Amino acid sequence: MSQSPVNSADYSQVTLPPDYAGLRLDAALARLFPEHSRSRLQGWLRSGAILVDGAPADAKRKVHGGETVRCAVPPAPTFEAAAEDIPLPIVFEDGCLIVIDKPAGLVVHPGNGNERGTLMNALLHHAPELARLPRAGIVHRLDKDTSGLMVVARTLAAQTHLVRALAARRVKRHYLALVHGRVETAGSVDAPIGRHPVQRIKMAVVKQGGKEARTHYTPIERFDRCTLLECRLETGRTHQIRVHMAAIGHPLVGDPVYGKKKSGDARLDAFGRQALHAFRLALAHPVTNVEMQWESPLPADFAALLEALRAP
Repeated sequence: MSQSPVNSADYSQVTLPPDYAGLRLDAALARLFPEHSRSRLQGWLRSGAILVDGAPADAKRKVHGGETVRCAVPPAPTFEAAAEDIPLPIVFEDGCLIVIDKPAGLVVHPGNGNERGTLMNALLHHAPELARLPRAGIVHRLDKDTSGLMVVARTLAAQTHLVRALAARRVKRHYLALVHGRVETAGSVDAPIGRHPVQRIKMAVVKQGGKEARTHYTPIERFDRCTLLECRLETGRTHQIRVHMAAIGHPLVGDPVYGKKKSGDARLDAFGRQALHAFRLALAHPVTNVEMQWESPLPADFAALLEALRAP
């Protein structure tokens, strides 16, 4: 029989309290080890890194209270991404969080053709301890050409807290979006998003197999051929605002994937990226539970376009 990983790694050993009786094992473990996500704990159960009374156990089994749990801690992940001294516009940081005002043009994660010069490379230089966290502490993303506020976790406990808060829709994310056409009233788009059935590099509203997606929008300012909207995400799917606005006939100005090539207004057609800015972020601090909020001014190119549209 192969040796249990518990015998070769640091581990926590605890006894399940009596009042845990009746809980599923994975739910009980989530209470015992709140710094880890339930999916991570389920993975450790499957791999044998967690033993209950000295034996492997199924995540769905009910606990009685009094069982001994031994939880091995696998080696922390490390990133091969290079740390790079790239300026980071930080609007807040403490021992748990870093809030960044990401400029348009900055890729979040390294990937094919973008191994260097990304937000992750910059974060690993600014805070080397992030190399020990999944995805270097990044819990959500913005598209390359979307500007605005992002939050990054500095500890595993903070990352788990933020992932759970995002899933529970307790993190509030508000965007300013300039869309083609006149939008007369506020509304919501409740339409699932998945891979485009033909153009696989695109996302689309899909009836089968899509993930639930919900965007709320409010007109802020109207122009002859476009409208400035405030959009609030209830979910966070890839390209969500871009896909949802295109689906209702109001694609984002400057969007090279979902937008219009010709609008009849040269100022809109000349804008070089999707006109989307994450201007407000609000969340409860992972340690103090104090509600915090940050706002970001419009970047210069977006602000200049609006000024041009307001000109008589």
